[in-house]
Amino acid sequence: MTRPATVAALRAHLDTTLTGAARAWLDQALAEAAAYTGSPSSPGDAGEKTPPVWELRFAEAGRRSGQDHADATRVLLLHAARADTDTLTRLYAQGTAAERRAVLEALPHLVPGPEGLPLVEDALRTNDTRLVAAAVGPYAAEHLPAHDWRHAVLKCLFTGVRVDAVAELRRRAHGDAELARMLGDFAEERTAAGRTVPEDLHRVLTLTAPAKEES
Repeated sequence: MTRPATVAALRAHLDTTLTGAARAWLDQALAEAAAYTGSPSSPGDAGEKTPPVWELRFAEAGRRSGQDHADATRVLLLHAARADTDTLTRLYAQGTAAERRAVLEALPHLVPGPEGLPLVEDALRTNDTRLVAAAVGPYAAEHLPAHDWRHAVLKCLFTGVRVDAVAELRRRAHGDAELARMLGDFAEERTAAGRTVPEDLHRVLTLTAPAKEES
């Protein structure tokens, strides 16, 4: 079963790859997030009109830690701040595409139930391939209903997102006759329109086959 990278693993990776200045900034930012004592879902303390400091750090993570490390940095900040579903929803709604992607990647670390599914569903309505890829990660594998999960797989094929991004693809696709039917219809539509059928479609179709019974 595919699991998200642990928070400890993310931190260890950043400790070995960030420059000294970036590591110092991260240490300070995480300390600020951990020390925040306001309501997790509020934009600041009572009567405070500006967001808490850790949210400002969340926004500037790309500039401070570099774009290649921004996602991991933001996930760590969300975890340190103990961001609840309301906070994640607000940051997702207000955020850039990169910030929204980090919120999606933080879901399995912070939301044990299905409350974060509206964010996954929103991302799957976009054509931003990096958002779509983040949306079909471990959280979706755990909580997305079968009907919606099948459409998420098709969304990947339609937008060109490699199905390697789909967490627990083998487990969820196994023996799924309805997914097989949908893949067949999609392939027929592409062929009729003179368009290439994605190679990944055949790979997923193979996974939908039920296990052969022993003779």
